Parts: sequence; structure tokens; C-alpha cells
Amino acid sequence: MATKSLTRRERIHYRVRKIVEGTAVRPRLAVFRSSKEIYAQVIDDHSGKTICAASSLKLGVREVSGSKLEQALQVGIKIAELAKANGIESVSFDRGGFLYHGRVKSLAEGARKGGLNF
Repeated sequence: MATKSLTRRERIHYRVRKIVEGTAVRPRLAVFRSSKEIYAQVIDDHSGKTICAASSLKLGVREVSGSKLEQALQVGIKIAELAKANGIESVSFDRGGFLYHGRVKSLAEGARKGGLNF
């Protein structure tokens, strides 16, 4: 019987997802960080729907001249604007198994600066 070997990030993500759950009242802010880009989604897990999403690939964020940290900050501000437009004030932060520093931390600070509570 073959078993799949999980990466460290996947193991951490499963451990975090046992606790963090998105509801209609307090959806989950999920973050994914690749080597070039950063993505954020606000998800209602009970209905299985993505409420809004933002990434460094979307127009307006990509043109930000500067480091990936500054791009992550802009993505955080953008996701907060989209969530506020959909009537969401508070979210549960799901760091996706990534450590809370660098670009993930910058995105979270941008979301807080944009007005989201978590």
C-alpha cells in the first residue's frame, strides 16, 4: 500500500485547519504564497463558496514598484476593501501552513490596515 509523504507545510496546514473554520458570520481569510506571487481568499466553509479574492497578479497590485513585501501589503489592503464591500468586518486568519513572518505577516498587516478584524 503506497502512502503519500506530506511536506512540512502540508502537515502544519492540516493541523491549523482542524481549528480554523470559516462561517457566514466570520469567514476564513486563506493565504497562499508562491515563490513569485501571493494570493488571498475570503471563504465561507459552510456553503463552500469563495466570497472574494485578491492576488499580486491582479491589475493595480502588480504595478506596485517595490519588493514582494510591499506587494503583499497591497494585496492585504485590497482583500480588506473587497471584504468590506461584501459586508464582512471580521475574519479568521488561515496562514496556510506558512510561518507568520515576511510576506504572510505583511499581508495580514495590510488587511488590518484596511479594516478587517482577526
